[in-house]
Amino acid sequence: NDLPICTIRYLTASVQSEMLSAELEAVFIPVLYSLALIVGLLGNGLVLAVLCQLRRSWSITDTFILHLLVADTLLLFTLPFWAAEIAQGWSFGTPLCKLMGAIFKVNFYCGIFLLTCISLDRYLSIVHAVQMYSRGKSWKVHASCLGVWLICLLLSIPDWIFLQQLEDERSKTVKCTYNYLAYKTSVKDWQEASRWLYHIVGFIIPSIIMVFCYSSILLRLFRGSQGFKKQRAIRVILVLVLAFFICWTPYNITLIVDTLHANRTLNETCESTIILELLLSATAALGYIHCCLNPILYAFVGGRFRHHLLQMLKSINCIKCVCVCVFAITSARAKILLP
Repeated sequence: NDLPICTIRYLTASVQSEMLSAELEAVFIPVLYSLALIVGLLGNGLVLAVLCQLRRSWSITDTFILHLLVADTLLLFTLPFWAAEIAQGWSFGTPLCKLMGAIFKVNFYCGIFLLTCISLDRYLSIVHAVQMYSRGKSWKVHASCLGVWLICLLLSIPDWIFLQQLEDERSKTVKCTYNYLAYKTSVKDWQEASRWLYHIVGFIIPSIIMVFCYSSILLRLFRGSQGFKKQRAIRVILVLVLAFFICWTPYNITLIVDTLHANRTLNETCESTIILELLLSATAALGYIHCCLNPILYAFVGGRFRHHLLQMLKSINCIKCVCVCVFAITSARAKILLP
């Protein structure tokens, strides 16, 4: 007699969780994604302008920042499609579903891998005084970045294969989702494989590398003399590490719990189902904000970028002032010459 009651409670909890999650997403997520798109494009645009101004004196880190900028910008361009899907369902067709899903996955992986490359370069340079790339051979840096892009493209193959526009029978909405039954494959095996690939390759390994590299850098800096430049370098490193983990750790922990929950490793209850659905929506939105923070963290925190940005903005204001003055003088002369 308890089995039907438990089943009914579970189904009711699932429906309630989906309704609460849908209401949260339909109101909050599209607004957040719109703001992220505007702020991200503005920040990446300013970084690109500064990099163009400094193109003759690019450092190795600047090259990584350029590729990171491209990855973040392409990732931002997918946000309107996901916001539209949340608001009214996916109405762009299966080909665009595959394209947007693959672009999102490629640039998501690429952003994390490039951050890891930056940490490795800084670790070797500061701790071991080893330069992986020489200034005279910048093609090696671009070759490394292209290798990262290629690996990320290979990791997106499941998205090209399984993503489809499908109708959700429970919510009666059209979604861009994975259809593992399309090629008569095991749904459970592919879901578990894709989840653990994301957990291990997309978060755990890069996190371990970044923690090791930046911890070693901090220990090396603390052992030396505490000059102003070193104190500023320590502050920048702490900001970078904290921002990465603050944005992505909550989502990845929630996703790991959800994976264990789906595999019956953890006990499945009505309350846990509701909480996981809400946490996944909230923590995913927090993770997407990281692509807006990258321009600030990897460019404007540095003194050189901030200096050139202020110079560029001042020059723009001067041009505006000159234009206003010329316009005012011309108007005044015109009024004098009028009869």
